[in-house]
Amino acid sequence: MFFLKQFIFSFISTVGFSILFNVPKKSIIYAGLTGGISWILYIYIDKLTSSIIFSLFIASTVVGILGEIFAIIDKKPVTIFIIPGIVPLVPGYGIYLSMVNLINRDFYGFAKTGTEAIFSSGAITIGIIFVSSLAKLLKKRRTL
Repeated sequence: MFFLKQFIFSFISTVGFSILFNVPKKSIIYAGLTGGISWILYIYIDKLTSSIIFSLFIASTVVGILGEIFAIIDKKPVTIFIIPGIVPLVPGYGIYLSMVNLINRDFYGFAKTGTEAIFSSGAITIGIIFVSSLAKLLKKRRTL
């Protein structure tokens, strides 16, 4: 039940951002599925490994894979699915906490939450770049 509730909330938030980013109506469901599936996978892997960075890397890799698959199915650019799909994964609260700690002159808390947010952002970026690069290589190979 917990995972179903998490999926529904992340699906709805991704659909909301899809509407905000002017994703075509036909593609909104695919973008919502991308965000929902990646969030569930993030939570599941985080419970197994207790590593936020590794969980975000795997979840963002899945965002990239689903984005590539849905781009082929829907014949739209990959970014239409990837950008809303990473919205549930973005460490916005960590960045907010690090700024609050900096303003309150809690430099240890700032360093702790800030580095975690930076590494989280890096894991998301590396996961998506990895899939994107692999997809481009496979597309080039297929045309040869």
